[in-house]
Amino acid sequence: MSVIANSSSPARPTTLEPALYFVSTPIGSARDITLRALDILLCADVIAAEDTRTARKLMEIHGVAVGDRQLIAYHDHNGAAQRPRILRHLAEGRSVAYVSEAGTPLVADPGFQLGVSVLEAGFLVLSAPGASAVLAALTVSGLPTDRFMFVGFSPQTGGARQTWVTDLSTVQATLIIYESPKRVHKFLGILGETFGGDRPVALCRELTKRFEEVIRGSISDVQAAIADRSLKGEIVLVVGGASEQVASIEDMEDALRDRLRTLSVKDATAEVAALLGLPKRQVYQAALALSDLK
Repeated sequence: MSVIANSSSPARPTTLEPALYFVSTPIGSARDITLRALDILLCADVIAAEDTRTARKLMEIHGVAVGDRQLIAYHDHNGAAQRPRILRHLAEGRSVAYVSEAGTPLVADPGFQLGVSVLEAGFLVLSAPGASAVLAALTVSGLPTDRFMFVGFSPQTGGARQTWVTDLSTVQATLIIYESPKRVHKFLGILGETFGGDRPVALCRELTKRFEEVIRGSISDVQAAIADRSLKGEIVLVVGGASEQVASIEDMEDALRDRLRTLSVKDATAEVAALLGLPKRQVYQAALALSDLK
């Protein structure tokens, strides 16, 4: 039977309280793991992992043996089958450590349904915080940190992605987005068309790894910087939030009517969007509607 270990004590625990422990793991440098995470991995009765090979390698690097303990694979594809197994371990008084492949469990990684099931069953859920690509990118981005929103990966289909981006265009908080290196060029183009090319952004690539890189500037600047490059590795985009909109719909439409007398829809859109600080896509759609009324 496990006993309670005082987490505030400097002494290294030898046993753990029966609970599910969400353990953050490094996103790049293996040395970014915390001492408490190592303690939990050393003492947990059972270890569950998104990728058991990655978990075993990390433990080997830090001299933590799996030994005769169960190492359970738990990921999005087998979660429904594995949750009852993990719940049985908890019911029998065992401690279970769960690690995602990299970073913090539940943050664009498996674990949410597991945590909910454990809580609903009346067992304890604890966190051993640590590395997170979200906070690492925000920290080095140079963009405001007082209010931010993590939105994960964009939808893969074009229509859903455009709607998703449009909905985010007026959010007055720094946005943190995960993106594939194969899609990032096209995605920046969509951001530029919708948010406006002047919106500040930081493209963070391979954070904490050997080829770590951060490219900062406007969306247009970053687009130009990577135009001829084939990027590799994990990418996090940090995008400045929208400015507080003081212009009303009536202001926008009045400005568009004035300019549509002499300018094309495209030119009128660009001018009004810059003048009023509104998303280009919003202004463009309004301009189309007004031009159809002529």
